[in-house]
Amino acid sequence: MRPLRLPIMHAHPQTEQEREARKATSARWLATPSVAVLVLWMAIPLAMTIWFSFSRYNLLNPDIRGFAGLDNYRYLATDPSFLPSIMHTLELIISVLVITVVGGVLMSILFDRKFYGQGVARLLAIAPFFVMPTVSALIWKNMILHPVYGLIAQGMRAMGMQPIDWFADYPLTAVIMIVAWQWLPFAFLILFTAIQSLDQEQKEAAKIDGAGPFSMFFYITLPHLKRAIAVVVMMETIFLLSIFAEIYTTTGGGPGTATTNLSYLIFSLGLQQFDVGLASAGGILAVVLANIVSFFLVRMLAKNLKGEYEK
Repeated sequence: MRPLRLPIMHAHPQTEQEREARKATSARWLATPSVAVLVLWMAIPLAMTIWFSFSRYNLLNPDIRGFAGLDNYRYLATDPSFLPSIMHTLELIISVLVITVVGGVLMSILFDRKFYGQGVARLLAIAPFFVMPTVSALIWKNMILHPVYGLIAQGMRAMGMQPIDWFADYPLTAVIMIVAWQWLPFAFLILFTAIQSLDQEQKEAAKIDGAGPFSMFFYITLPHLKRAIAVVVMMETIFLLSIFAEIYTTTGGGPGTATTNLSYLIFSLGLQQFDVGLASAGGILAVVLANIVSFFLVRMLAKNLKGEYEK
């Protein structure tokens, strides 16, 4: 009698799509703890800020609390310092961007040429970016822009000119100079890295065809730096929306409200007037403004990158 042979069941081989799905599921499970911590880290403070923005809550009168509705937002919108703070914020951002982008491009072109001591000069050029904002503000306030002991005042007196009290007569200009001095090395690093990737053969071909320095700059160098400039604008704008230490250290938001930006206004409402509700409403408006600006900047950068890849 012949033995009975049972058919052997072969396991169905996994398709490539199933393997990718399993890998994606495993990756999601591995990333879940860190994502959950990050969401809680961001969501809880944001939820509390939203709640306080609709509440009456002053630290000087903690017993008087309750739902305020939109009163905090209405009061903030009618505050005489609210619109000027937004204008000062925009003026600060635009001025610093113009100075750092133009200065960064010029410095990148200068350092793209070989000269003696280039390494030391490059180190000195990027050094301000590693100085703490409070320290750099104190340096400019007491050593450079001081109307009596500052370097600029001594230079003006040496030329027979009357020194300028920058923080009294031109306070916002003084803050712009300090912030631009801090962020110019960042723009220089990004733009210098981009200009180093420019094809040297393209530059040599343009020289052979008779292109002058200005033609090479406007038709070769500047188009090549377009994407790097977009990155600089996006990164700096996001950080410049929250400039605070330089203003607090030098002018304290004054004289009056001459240098009060949105960040300093929120600080003033929350920690000088102790009104948590108004400060929270200002914080929510600042978050909304930052997200709107970031949305348009990201779209601009994505469009720029898409145009580069299509070429």
